[in-house]
Amino acid sequence: MYCLLENRALLKISGTDSEAFLQAQLSNDISKLDDTSVQLNAYCQHQGKILALFWVIKCEDDFFLSFPLDLLEAIRSRLQMFVIMSDVDITDITKKYIQVGCINETHQKALVINDKLSLIITDKKNINQFNMEPTVHWDMACVDSSLPEIFSITSEKLVPQMLNLDIDEFGVNFSKGCYPGQEVVARLHYLGSAKRRLFAFDLDSEVNIGDSLYCASSKSAKARGARYKSSGIVIFRIKYNSHFYCLATLEVELKDAKITLNNEQGPTLTRINK
Repeated sequence: MYCLLENRALLKISGTDSEAFLQAQLSNDISKLDDTSVQLNAYCQHQGKILALFWVIKCEDDFFLSFPLDLLEAIRSRLQMFVIMSDVDITDITKKYIQVGCINETHQKALVINDKLSLIITDKKNINQFNMEPTVHWDMACVDSSLPEIFSITSEKLVPQMLNLDIDEFGVNFSKGCYPGQEVVARLHYLGSAKRRLFAFDLDSEVNIGDSLYCASSKSAKARGARYKSSGIVIFRIKYNSHFYCLATLEVELKDAKITLNNEQGPTLTRINK
């Protein structure tokens, strides 16, 4: 199945210093990226909070960064700030190419994301080569794969561990060099103190990115009289076959507790076991 991913920006990073530049900015080891796969990377600020999640693609001597369109201007400007005297060019090529999500497809141009999902980046003139299905199928596959995303509403709110990026070093490499926020991310890793993780949920009611998860039995919710303190946050949501699904962070100790949306009277979320 092929789906046109129209809501994603695409930046090209080129120049003789492009690999070194990205290595110094992103959470994963860029030197390990080949031209057959997509590498997930967190772009963090100095406190370790994620500004954006990039799908990084190597294209000969250049690199492509794919991420949600609503972050394009903020991220392009921030990356440009750190170019300084390096031989690095950052070009917005969003309108030049199309991005096609592949679900359980084998294609010679497909770049592997995981065992189910892959990505094709191709010229717009090739769009008719694909029998596109509605994007909701891609979104559902992302929920099934627990593939996280960061949008403007959740930018600078989460550290990589909350999105499970540290597990099997899927999105964070702990032996590479420094990058913004690296000390905070590494300290959480080596102390084993990730109290919140990413989980998939379903529910019968409308849910939106940025909504809070609430647990009446949470110690943090009761602390200092904070009756409605959040125990997590929704980072991705879809409506699929008249039902709602989402990916959300949640305190690990509450994963089997009753979780409601936004407050104690909100709709109940059912965790999807994987």
